[in-house]
Amino acid sequence: MIHHNLRVLFVGVFILICSSLPINASALEKTNRLGVGMTNQLKNDFPSFSFKMQKNRSFGYGGMVGLSTSQTSGGYGAGLKLYRNIFDEPQLNFYMAGTAALLSNKIGGVNYSGFQFDLSFGSEFHFTGLNSLGFSFEFGVSANKKKEFVFETLGNHFIISGIHFYL
Repeated sequence: MIHHNLRVLFVGVFILICSSLPINASALEKTNRLGVGMTNQLKNDFPSFSFKMQKNRSFGYGGMVGLSTSQTSGGYGAGLKLYRNIFDEPQLNFYMAGTAALLSNKIGGVNYSGFQFDLSFGSEFHFTGLNSLGFSFEFGVSANKKKEFVFETLGNHFIISGIHFYL
């Protein structure tokens, strides 16, 4: 039931976005603009503060930090992310990204430390008239280790991939 509701919400948001895009427009300029916001991409499932900086039209970088002081399931995660723009469209850009992060969290009261490496393709979109707010979604592969080594596919919607406010 929950997955069905999320799917309906995602389709509704997608249709709203598609219908609000202007026909004749140029790509949004984000060079040297700092984006601050949130992401939930770390494999320890801690919501994280994140930042994103587009250094030029081709490359950008970002980072994320998450923390929990819970005695039974706390820990931290910190990572860096590199972006390579593939192409731009009005209010939308497509990119490739690589993420490297260090993870630590308690599982059943036992502390585990590990890492996370992701390779992904994604997109960041902006609503017309609300250019300072960017929503991302990504898909790709992840190699990560906390309790055990796992290689898995990714499919992150915009609530997981990130929401950034550009200054």
